[in-house]
Amino acid sequence: MSAQRMTRGYLLVSPKAPVGSRRLLQAATLLLLALPLAGCGTGALWDKFTAKDDTFVEEPADKIYNEGLFLMNEKKDMKAANKKFEEVDRQHPYSDWARKSLLMSAYASYQGGDYDGCIGAATRYVTLHPGSPDAAYAQYLIAASHYDQIPDVSRDQARTEKAIASLEEVVRKYPTSEYATSAKAKIEGARDQLAGKEMNVGRYYMQKKDYTAAINRYKAVVTQYQTTRHVEEALYRLTEAYTAIGIVGEAQTAAAVLGHNFPDSRWYKDAYNLVKSGGLEPSENQGSWMSRAFKKIGL
Repeated sequence: MSAQRMTRGYLLVSPKAPVGSRRLLQAATLLLLALPLAGCGTGALWDKFTAKDDTFVEEPADKIYNEGLFLMNEKKDMKAANKKFEEVDRQHPYSDWARKSLLMSAYASYQGGDYDGCIGAATRYVTLHPGSPDAAYAQYLIAASHYDQIPDVSRDQARTEKAIASLEEVVRKYPTSEYATSAKAKIEGARDQLAGKEMNVGRYYMQKKDYTAAINRYKAVVTQYQTTRHVEEALYRLTEAYTAIGIVGEAQTAAAVLGHNFPDSRWYKDAYNLVKSGGLEPSENQGSWMSRAFKKIGL
């Protein structure tokens, strides 16, 4: 459209006309200009502004929920299933289906290895629905997510400690639930991991002949993790370390405590032979910290 034709489209207004009249005529002129421009390619743009958004269609909550279950159980597509469960919450936020979907979202995340997503969804569930019969399971999913991220004993064990704290919360809040039993078993597994870390560091110090530092690590195992599988080796290593620095009385006590509590242990046989090689016998000093530690727990 040429500039000349556009100029012809303007309505001429006398400079002497009242201001209000001139403004009215100018507005009319702009309107007339807009109409031909619509035919020059702005029609589609105009349609976009005036068209209604028909992309969102609300679906029944149970339908979306069951689609999520199908994707999770049959297709094993946890991410797609999660989207369905989240959609239930988006479209029907105050429904019972939204509550169920939130828990299933946590479960799908856990199954898919998205532990942070699981912890987030499960924590939200416990916060919003603390009195729900499924709150214990949501709490357990939080703890299990931390537990499954426990690292190797050669690495920092902050995650292990966090897992123990979460598992203990399951036992504390829901002591009669079926998840409390599983949580207790996992707690023992996590404690065994912490004991393993102490043993790993203790062996390192033994290799460096830093016997005092090694004894402190083995002492932690004996006093804090007596119910773990590492306590037998810890008592043997104490026999070994005390012998190396010449504190034979504590070496004899370590061997005696080991033999008294774990008579069939291979570690006791090694401890017994080590003490015998020095011309001594295992002999428990009742005043030793090792003796007191085991009496306290009743082993």
